[in-house]
Amino acid sequence: MRRFIKSINTLLVTYYAYMLEYRAELALWALSNSLPFILMGVWVQASQSGQFGLQPIDLVRYFLAVFIVRQLTIVWVIWEFEKQVLQGKLSFQLLQPIDPVWHHVTSHISERLARLPFGIGLVALFFVIYPQSFWMPSFSRLLLFLLVCGLAFALRFVIQYTFAMFAFWTERAAAIEQFWFLFYLFLSGMIAPLELFPEGVREVILWTPFPYLVNFPAAILVGLPADIGRGLLVMLGWGIVFFIANRWLWRRGLKQYSGMGA
Repeated sequence: MRRFIKSINTLLVTYYAYMLEYRAELALWALSNSLPFILMGVWVQASQSGQFGLQPIDLVRYFLAVFIVRQLTIVWVIWEFEKQVLQGKLSFQLLQPIDPVWHHVTSHISERLARLPFGIGLVALFFVIYPQSFWMPSFSRLLLFLLVCGLAFALRFVIQYTFAMFAFWTERAAAIEQFWFLFYLFLSGMIAPLELFPEGVREVILWTPFPYLVNFPAAILVGLPADIGRGLLVMLGWGIVFFIANRWLWRRGLKQYSGMGA
């Protein structure tokens, strides 16, 4: 256990130093997730002429929360893993006494730490432009938000890492993620809060993993209605399903990978 913790710490320090070499790129990545701000303007304008059940200030805060959630939970492991399999670089990681997944986990965490100053700066700029939207969540709500964000990141990671396993059989595993992203975009709450969906549609969506990746933590942060118990159980259930599928595909995939001469 001590050796494992030391290995994780070494990976974190190494990947953090690596991420700091690309500060300008990190800033562009942070700005590239500005879609919630564009949608915020659309929905705020629409709310002034329709009955949405949410006030314009609620929509402004919600989409800011969506931006924060996206900064904390973005995942790109499928593209890295696909490249490693296709180029044979996975072989070198398989020789190390640690599961290759920890390279990806620590690189994602290190990237969050390196990206953090840019995210804070953008949020501060947002409050300067929209000072009326400023609010301060309670300490308990903030802790719950960070916990749920951590679970959302873990769920998003295990889902995408499971799709990445198909790189053992196809050269375009990332296409699966691109198809999945269409559902993620419309059903996660990134396009619009789930409160704006028809009730019947919303009830169906709440049994899928999508709303718990964005809408659920964002609603907690801004104080919108959220069933905490149900949300955590659904996240745990989907996490177990994808984790089991991931480990099964990993074992089968390694046989396929070695069969190709790796």
